[in-house]
Amino acid sequence: MYYLGLIGEYLKNYMKSRLTYRADFWVEVISDLLFQATNLIFIFVIFMHTKSLGGWSENEVVFVYGFFMVPYGVFSCFINLWGFSERYIVKGEMDRIMTRPAHNLFQIFLENVDPPALVGSVIGIIIMLISGTNLGLGLEWWTIPAMIILTLSAVAIYTGIYTTLTSLSFYSDAPTGILPLMYNIQGYGRYPVTIYNRAIQVLLTWIMPFAFVGIYPASLFLQREEMQRMAYITPVMGAIFLAIGLTAWNYGVKKYRGAGS
Repeated sequence: MYYLGLIGEYLKNYMKSRLTYRADFWVEVISDLLFQATNLIFIFVIFMHTKSLGGWSENEVVFVYGFFMVPYGVFSCFINLWGFSERYIVKGEMDRIMTRPAHNLFQIFLENVDPPALVGSVIGIIIMLISGTNLGLGLEWWTIPAMIILTLSAVAIYTGIYTTLTSLSFYSDAPTGILPLMYNIQGYGRYPVTIYNRAIQVLLTWIMPFAFVGIYPASLFLQREEMQRMAYITPVMGAIFLAIGLTAWNYGVKKYRGAGS
């Protein structure tokens, strides 16, 4: 209840500050939508030159992209670690965080909450509904529970990977150069892994498992039997990588000795 109360307080403070500058709020929302629209248009352009992509039709790829947007929107809203090193290590704000009773990582998440990112999740659901209708997919009794579980599992994978990388900030004041690379790599998870060579498939499945935030879980709803087994282990991957991320973070915090270190 204590942590739920903190979430409510931080969200209220966020809305108060954003309503003071409403134009900035809507500019952020529109910018995010334009970025997602650009990626979607890119998919349409590809299918102007081919009828299938690695054995997947246009509507199937669009459906995967829609699913990809849902956990990514939730992740971007609640797990925003971009600029952590500059703000919390270089400028010393980690010292302030360490003096408060709530868990340090939870505080950092709340201080950087970004609710407009959830608009992307809503758009993703709409895309899934439209493409799913075009594919003739029905709404089964398990669809919504599976959607919730797989979305949370994908968010856990995102959180684990980026928390692990961000924890490097405790050993260096300039480790953020690898984060833009990860943001580029994660985009590969919204396309069928069968279009990549074997090395990239292994990378996206077992090392940087971004395939589990897009193509694999989406295959369950698309009834792609060749990938459904991978969809079933998405929660396992989420638990593993989240555990790795939290372990790396907690170990890094123990090494932190203050802004002067």
